[in-house]
Amino acid sequence: MWRLLPAALCVLLGLAAAAANLRDRGMGMDMDRDREEPRTLHIAGLFQDDEWQEIMAFRAAIERVNNDKKILPGITLEPVVEVLGNMDSFMASRRVCNLTYSGIAAIFGPKSRQTANIVSSIAETLEIPHIVTHPAMAKRPTNYQINVYPDRSSLSQAIVDLLEDMAWKTFTIVYEDDEGLFRLQEVLKAHSARDSPVTVRRLGPGPDYRQVHREAPRPNLCESSCCTRGPLLKEIQNSTETRIILDVSADKLIDIFHQAKQVKLMGDYVSYLVTSLDAHTLDFSELDVWAEEETGVSNITGFRLVDPSSMEVQNAVHDWIWTERLRGNTITLTPALVRTSSALVNDAVHMFARALHQLDQTEPYIVESPLSCEAADKWEHGERIVSFIKAKYSDPDNTERGMTGPLWLDKDADHMRTNFTLTLIETRADNATGTWNSSGIHLFRSVEEMERSTKELLSKKVMRVVSKLGAPYLMKKENWTEDMGNDGFRGYAIDLIDAIAKELHFKYEFYLVKDGKYGSLKDGRWDGIIKDLLDRKADLGICDLTITYDRERAVDFTMPFMNLGISILYSKAPPENPNLFSFLEPLSTEVWIYMASAFIGVSLLLFILARVTPLEWNNPHPCNPEPEELENTFTLINSMWFAMGSFLQQGCDFLPQAPSTRMVAGLWWFFTLIMISSYTANLAAFLTEAGLNKESINSAKDLAAQNKVLYGCLAGGSTQGFFANSNFSDYQRMWSIMTAARPSVFTKSNPEGVERVLNGKRDYAFFMESTSIEYECQRKCDLKMVGGHLDSKGYGIAMPRNSPYRAVISGAVLKLQESGKLVQLKELWWKQMDGGGTCGTGEDLPDSSDDNKLTMAHVGGVFLVLTYGCVGAIFVAVGEFLWSTRAVAIENKISPKEALMKEIRFAVRCSEDTKPVKHRTPTPSSSRSGSRSMGMGRSLARSLLNLNAFQRLGAGALGGEKKK
Repeated sequence: MWRLLPAALCVLLGLAAAAANLRDRGMGMDMDRDREEPRTLHIAGLFQDDEWQEIMAFRAAIERVNNDKKILPGITLEPVVEVLGNMDSFMASRRVCNLTYSGIAAIFGPKSRQTANIVSSIAETLEIPHIVTHPAMAKRPTNYQINVYPDRSSLSQAIVDLLEDMAWKTFTIVYEDDEGLFRLQEVLKAHSARDSPVTVRRLGPGPDYRQVHREAPRPNLCESSCCTRGPLLKEIQNSTETRIILDVSADKLIDIFHQAKQVKLMGDYVSYLVTSLDAHTLDFSELDVWAEEETGVSNITGFRLVDPSSMEVQNAVHDWIWTERLRGNTITLTPALVRTSSALVNDAVHMFARALHQLDQTEPYIVESPLSCEAADKWEHGERIVSFIKAKYSDPDNTERGMTGPLWLDKDADHMRTNFTLTLIETRADNATGTWNSSGIHLFRSVEEMERSTKELLSKKVMRVVSKLGAPYLMKKENWTEDMGNDGFRGYAIDLIDAIAKELHFKYEFYLVKDGKYGSLKDGRWDGIIKDLLDRKADLGICDLTITYDRERAVDFTMPFMNLGISILYSKAPPENPNLFSFLEPLSTEVWIYMASAFIGVSLLLFILARVTPLEWNNPHPCNPEPEELENTFTLINSMWFAMGSFLQQGCDFLPQAPSTRMVAGLWWFFTLIMISSYTANLAAFLTEAGLNKESINSAKDLAAQNKVLYGCLAGGSTQGFFANSNFSDYQRMWSIMTAARPSVFTKSNPEGVERVLNGKRDYAFFMESTSIEYECQRKCDLKMVGGHLDSKGYGIAMPRNSPYRAVISGAVLKLQESGKLVQLKELWWKQMDGGGTCGTGEDLPDSSDDNKLTMAHVGGVFLVLTYGCVGAIFVAVGEFLWSTRAVAIENKISPKEALMKEIRFAVRCSEDTKPVKHRTPTPSSSRSGSRSMGMGRSLARSLLNLNAFQRLGAGALGGEKKK
């Protein structure tokens, strides 16, 4: 028996092999039969009640695949539509399990986050492909899930790129649910802590969206942003924020805009960025009516994934309409009304069908299997289908396109859809302005086209201009009344706005700010012109409004139309009475006395030494070797004349001969050299100093270093802010002194400060902008500008924050500057109108070169000395003439009258160059006639003796020659 066992085993093995062969052949025949027989694959679509368009797209796409003979021949796709409505998760899971028990090849949807998680879990368990066409909350899809909706991070990056392109530094985010925060994560990350804060607000449940949704605070939400709660739209309006990101569903946008209009958040200074990809499907025609009624409405920018002009979209809409007609439904649908989710459903069905078509070309062939959720069955084809779809649509060579653009999955991003193109649109006008893709923003319009569009909007608007009174910027005309409008004002600001309006072709109307203030921030609130701009009561604000850091953060400014700086307004010193003898001032009175004493002393010393030393006694007749008498040249008068000539650097016709007198003369010359040089140097320095500013206060540092002159500035102005915020020690000390001064040194207006300087008797100085100081100094000659500029700033035209007209108005200001119009306006209102130029040209205001010139008041004393000296010389000459006439009358024995007449007649005969000498032989009587006649006789006798001597010498010489 044991011997027969191996043979039996061999027989059994042979029978088993034969049976296996027959079974394989039967299975092969069954599979071939399955391949040849028509098959039906059921595709489940899970939708909500409001997704009628998505259901239509789902059915039409499947019908299109079934009608295409090139895709899945022999296989019919059967749509299974389940409307889940608002059922709970348990009921939804039961519905899905019923579908799987009947057998399905894929599940599409749903969009509800709670339901989608249940469906994804069932599909993961049963290994059924799960196609998602809505944003996913999870960072990564499950293994059996394929999401064709654009990647959340890529969408967020598109928003970041658009914000950078539009230069949005500050904005408010209004989100609807937590999903919106996930979408905006990249936006919040891109905004660093050093940037201006971003406000994040959650939209309420409605229908009144003016209220913020109340919820428990989330500490991690507001790390880089400012979270607030309260009346939503009203708080945004009060915050003066004009740039708003709306991350809400498209069906709520119109209601939000209606309520925003009620709180004045739909003006042309407010801009919205809508993140919904379905905003283009809304009807914004009512906003056009608002624009006509209020001359301006908010700009609304958005994205769209679906291009209504593409052939894919137009063909798909045609299929949808045709399919519904076959079902007995008549619908009206245009490509512009196609929702993004509907287009994604259409593309997802085609992606699944095309991948299934290629996969079904190889064994095993795809057939449905009933799967039970309780038994945890698995569909054998599920993993294969999902893997093939991911591989096919992540291939770089894939060029398939759909209604939403390129159908491509990024294998480096968990097969998420990152390669897509968004169209930038102005939703109100449905006008495409550019595109976005992974490489960034690409605009369709040039800068010139956008500027031209802005100018066109501006030309339709009447700009309200707020200002305040202040010469020369804005002044009332003499016959001003409130109903006169622009015609009641005059000034630099009126002319400037008029020039800009002519350049940009818009109309304007001026009005005065009620509180008469420029605008300062107190306790978090603005006043004056800035407040009117923040409240959007005005479109422009112009006067001598300084551009400061705080104001720049609150409102927008154009480029400066006038550059300036803070300077000091001070009154001029009263003119000093000129000193006619100012030429004596280089030397003190004591020095002058000592110099006069030295002059007299040296003159006397020369006189005495000349009489003592024998070398100064000379022969009056050099030809007479034995003179009867000697004479001394250095008489007292001659000694004084020698000292005077030497002192005045003019010299003399006689010089000392003795060593002693020469020593005195040399020392006197040395003395006069030093004194004259010192006097000349001091005179030049004195005259130079006389033309310079002798003020003790020439700068802000001089003000800070003294405590006699008080100083202040305009209360609430930019100058006060400069001192309050300065880090410079001198300015900090000055600010402390100004705040502590009693009575207050601050004024309510610039004219009040000017009057205080004029009436302060040089005990008060006023800090003010240099241009205003120039204007005042042109008309009030007692005022002057002291020192240079403490800072550098400018006047600009203010406008509400994020004004769309800022660029074009700044361009107009720049054009006026380049053409010289701004210089002409300043020349007109500073130096020509209203008494301008009364106190000289503007260039002479701080310092004048004419002040350095010497006037008669400085050198008049020299002229007086010359005049009085000449007059004195005339009197001396008259005395000499009368004395000489008396001597002539005595000598010629004629009457004094006759002698006087003869002398006068001879003096007036200017042609006579010689005068006859009348003399007679001296007699005792004549020798007693006086010392002067005797002196004249002696002189005449000496002359005759000299003549006789010369004759004798001449005769002797001739005799000698004859003897020879």
